[in-house]
Amino acid sequence: MQQSLEAYINAIGRAVPVHSAPQDVTAQFMADMLECDDRDRRRLTTLYRFTRIEKRHSVIADYVKQRGEFTFYPNTAGMEPFPTVSQRMQLYRREAVPLALKAIDDCLASYPDFDRQQITHVITVSCTGLYAPGPDIEIIEAMGLPGHTQRLAINFMGCYGAFNGLKTASSIVRANPDANVLLVCIELCSIHFQKKTDTEHLLANALFADGSAAVLVQSRPRPDIALRLRSFYCDLLPEGKAEMAWHVDNYGFEMTLTSEVPTHIQRGIRQLMQRLLTQSELTMADIGLYALHPGGRRILEVIEEQLGLTTNDNRYAYAILREYGNMSSATVLFVLQRIWADLVSGVLTMPDQQPNIFSCAFGPGLTLESMITEVVTAPVEPTEAILESASASSHFS
Repeated sequence: MQQSLEAYINAIGRAVPVHSAPQDVTAQFMADMLECDDRDRRRLTTLYRFTRIEKRHSVIADYVKQRGEFTFYPNTAGMEPFPTVSQRMQLYRREAVPLALKAIDDCLASYPDFDRQQITHVITVSCTGLYAPGPDIEIIEAMGLPGHTQRLAINFMGCYGAFNGLKTASSIVRANPDANVLLVCIELCSIHFQKKTDTEHLLANALFADGSAAVLVQSRPRPDIALRLRSFYCDLLPEGKAEMAWHVDNYGFEMTLTSEVPTHIQRGIRQLMQRLLTQSELTMADIGLYALHPGGRRILEVIEEQLGLTTNDNRYAYAILREYGNMSSATVLFVLQRIWADLVSGVLTMPDQQPNIFSCAFGPGLTLESMITEVVTAPVEPTEAILESASASSHFS
């Protein structure tokens, strides 16, 4: 009987821009730019504090500067003329690939036995910028990969985009066991700050940040540790379509993100997980860890309520939210990378009966994406001394 083909994450890396701003500093920046009165300034500060984000990274240094020192936004009252889509896309084109290359280097440095010249496919995921020839081609050129390297761009899918990239990579290596797929998520959310006081714009401005993540997917696990891509499940909640959207406007990409999003996720998350578990022939008792996309504090809380999780179960998502904010599609890979790092270092040990990690993310649609990965570790090999001892015992017994 032919052995079924599998797909494994064998390396994960991440990168953030050098510029970072504490959340309270960003709140003051936004209040100044929106020309808030004392009452609205207090409300905005409270909103930013409620996110439980401590700092966020951006390719724009202006968020920690005073007016007169800006290099991207106009040094004028009200920041007029406000940056156009063209100006924002120029910034994306300049900054996206260098950040992605840092994530790729971080990814492949964690797997020194792999030769990057063996990469056969490059998949890019982004919802914060578009141009052609695009990042996929520039990454191939920067890495010195051959021109026949296959490539695919997955664009404008929002925070759940990494799941579609992983599904595609999984399909590729299952169809071609010799394929080595590099998946790269590149998101520069902060370049789309909107100067509007609608609640959904204020909330988006308070959550989103910049980051890039990369993973290597292969058909065989690396010798020490890997994450088997076990199963995926997707669902739509059309009744939430108006609550989360992503549109191109004259002054950047505009995110609609209302306070009703957690309510819709609350209604759908339990069914989503049950269907994924049934498809995987697993139960909740088989899940040892959770790598949830930290779309926001309230989203994490309603998932905990519906799935019966504790804050400790959800600790990796909270840590990434606190340290980086929401980096759209790259964020869930940051969560997985943190788990990976703890597994490699020995800080974390997976129970033998619970080797599975449940992940999910959400986006326009309202789309719910989910995935189960299985931690695969190499069996402990007997050392030479133990083998010699066993041989001697056998000889004299």
